[in-house]
Amino acid sequence: MARRTRDMGTEGGEAAEEAEWVAALRSGDEASYVALMQRFGPRLLSLARSILGNEAEAQDCVQEAFIQAFKKVGGFEGRSPLWPWVRRIAVNACLGRIRARHRQAEATLEAWQPEFDADGCRLGLEPRQLPAADELLASDRVRAAVRAAVRALPEIHRTVLILRDFEELSTGEVAELLGLEPGAIRVRLHRARAALKKQLEPAFGGKGM
Repeated sequence: MARRTRDMGTEGGEAAEEAEWVAALRSGDEASYVALMQRFGPRLLSLARSILGNEAEAQDCVQEAFIQAFKKVGGFEGRSPLWPWVRRIAVNACLGRIRARHRQAEATLEAWQPEFDADGCRLGLEPRQLPAADELLASDRVRAAVRAAVRALPEIHRTVLILRDFEELSTGEVAELLGLEPGAIRVRLHRARAALKKQLEPAFGGKGM
């Protein structure tokens, strides 16, 4: 079972094979559960670490996500691949953990936003299009700095940034996951990218990247 499921849940996976996998999960087949954890566990843990910034909490949320997935697999309709479905459960587990914390005030982000003059021109630097976080990560030179800067963002902005730029979900998908309007997602993504860029500027002598 494990060998057959290595490529399942990806774009190249055969729908018939995944349907067979889901059927095995529903029947309580132990090997299919092991295959699910082996296939998706590392990706879910990486995602949870990025959202929560805490290893222990990330591991707890991934474990919780798998427990929920095993409980809910009977209701999985198979209209989409397993991976987005399991990812959604994990993201919701992370969001639940975040809501249980004392949230950082959104005002925290104000200190990291670029400043503009009365004409709307960027102060300090010539205006540039804000890069997506994954574009910054493409450079080995800034990878570690970007990851640290992302972890420093307030939780809601960090989550939006990770889901849009790293997980490559659409604005609509992120809005649905977080229970927000698409416009709110676009605003928070823009602010998160701007804050990230401003945090990284001192490392490059105030020069654009």
